[in-house]
Amino acid sequence: QVQLVESGGGLVQPGGSLRLSCSASGSFFSIRSMGWYRRTPGKQRELVASITETGIINSADSVKGRFTISKDTAKNTVYLQMDSLKPEDTAVYYCKAMITTNQRSVYNTWGQGTQVTVSS
Repeated sequence: QVQLVESGGGLVQPGGSLRLSCSASGSFFSIRSMGWYRRTPGKQRELVASITETGIINSADSVKGRFTISKDTAKNTVYLQMDSLKPEDTAVYYCKAMITTNQRSVYNTWGQGTQVTVSS
């Protein structure tokens, strides 16, 4: 079973920066993609940014130019550098990984979430 451990959330002032990290551990064949989603009260969880094992990136229009997703394949870790943060970025951020198991089945797994609060 794969576990995702997130870190890096917190409280920051508008215009500030935070860096989220998500590391996968356990036994698996490969990670097809990793990404970050966020959810605010009363809204559905939405994609922030994702990156595939080949480096293809998909990101929400609302964060383009401000957030950067990257990965360290050797460490099974994905990062989300968040700059120029706005109050509307306040949310619980969740890491998701698409895993190929040793038996070659594929499934999605989620982290526990980390709170990001942008406020003065």
